[in-house]
Amino acid sequence: MKKIPIGIQAFPKLIEGGFVYLDKTDMIYRIANTEACYFFSRPRRFGKSLTLSTLHAYFDGRKDLFVGTKMEQLETKWEKYPVLHFDFNSATYDTLKNFREELGSQLEDYELEYDIQAKGSLSNRFKRLVSTVSKQTDKKVVILVDEYDKPLLNNFTNEPLQDKIRAELKAFFGVLKTCDDFIKIAFITGVTKFSKVSLFSDVKNLKDISQENDYSTLCGATEQEIHDELDVYVQQMADANDMTKIECYKKLKIWYEGYHFSKNSVDIYNPFGLMRALDSKEFKEYWFETGTPTFLVKEIKKHNMILSDLDNVRRTDQQLAKIDNFNDDPVPLLYQSGYLTIKGYDPILKRYTLSMPNKEIGEALPKVILNFNFPKTDGGDFDITNFIEDVINGDIDGFMKRLCALLADSSYKIVGDAEKYFQNVFYLIFKLLGFYVEVERNTSDGRMDAVVKTDRFIYVFEFKLDKPAQEALDQINSKEYALPFSVDNRKMFKIGVSFSSETRRVAEWMSE
Repeated sequence: MKKIPIGIQAFPKLIEGGFVYLDKTDMIYRIANTEACYFFSRPRRFGKSLTLSTLHAYFDGRKDLFVGTKMEQLETKWEKYPVLHFDFNSATYDTLKNFREELGSQLEDYELEYDIQAKGSLSNRFKRLVSTVSKQTDKKVVILVDEYDKPLLNNFTNEPLQDKIRAELKAFFGVLKTCDDFIKIAFITGVTKFSKVSLFSDVKNLKDISQENDYSTLCGATEQEIHDELDVYVQQMADANDMTKIECYKKLKIWYEGYHFSKNSVDIYNPFGLMRALDSKEFKEYWFETGTPTFLVKEIKKHNMILSDLDNVRRTDQQLAKIDNFNDDPVPLLYQSGYLTIKGYDPILKRYTLSMPNKEIGEALPKVILNFNFPKTDGGDFDITNFIEDVINGDIDGFMKRLCALLADSSYKIVGDAEKYFQNVFYLIFKLLGFYVEVERNTSDGRMDAVVKTDRFIYVFEFKLDKPAQEALDQINSKEYALPFSVDNRKMFKIGVSFSSETRRVAEWMSE
């Protein structure tokens, strides 16, 4: 049996080391046999680096690495080209000097290889490098750029530095236009597509294939690929968890599948989470554990987004394709980062419907946001076990007192819609603890703020900011919010909650 690859990004290591390889070489061949500049975005740890490494091996003429792949049947010439491969993954880029030194160091490696004198700006050095290498080898040059946006994302909250780095990158990528005659192909990858100052405006004929159906499976794993290459490992995982193989496939699908990167994309599995699960034979939040960028949580918080808002959110083609202004809308950033995915498309309105892709994201994202806002929920004074027992047993005073303690201990500063913030707190806590929860549920005469259901109870909440709890309770009754549940056999509680914007705490609550 071949070994399961965990985080291996080098194609030669994958093949020579005897690891499982999900064969994408037919798409690699199609890309390689054109003369264009490509842009391709995918979330982190989705296989972008492996894709570039595979392209690198192909243009190195490494026929030996492609034995048994689709490429072996497609390619007959195996012509070698000079490759300039830049990787932005390796540094922190916390200063402009650091950025210039890191990129300069990568340029220097090639300058030494081809005996080129380093002088001038980074873009001028790059331009001289491309033209000289092409002339020396009498071949057009292949340019590969991995995670171009890492310096920008690392400085998401430092706009002045981000602008300076963006200007450097714009000039650097402008070389792809001025040196077009010397370039066979360029392939740029990243998580996001920044367009605030037209970062790629100087790149001639840039072809963005991020949402093209022909390349929707270039990164990630499909159901068919798992059955073809990983079936024996699924059986092993099923045996380890006392499940049938069919049951194991279904659970893997719920946990790690659900991604779509085009209008008609087949279902895509997160490859890192899938491989880690098959290797450890446990269902866990592997991709999420590798790190959720803090700026994403801050964006959700800044925009007062309730996580339920991320179910069936709608955006147009243009809104999803690129990021123009982070301050306007965090949804494109969440989509491009892998926390939302395409669930449907309206061809008339040219609008996508997006939701969280799978159980890993659906369970982990509320946990991260809650712990970011309330660190004491993570093994601290907030007793989650007792809170769950209170909800299950219908002890309203018990769980409300614990919520009061949680809010009282928080140093969170409310920005924007304070009432929506408190509503989000409720949603996060109940969702995190596994309860059925709806927020802003529509009725015939209004919209109830929150509904929580357990096996024995239904809780109907109405929240008021700086108003009496009795007013909230009266609204539940006057608008008959409980009417939709009148035939339900479960016991119902109506709860009016008053929040104080001054103390940022629960002022009072009433129930009946």
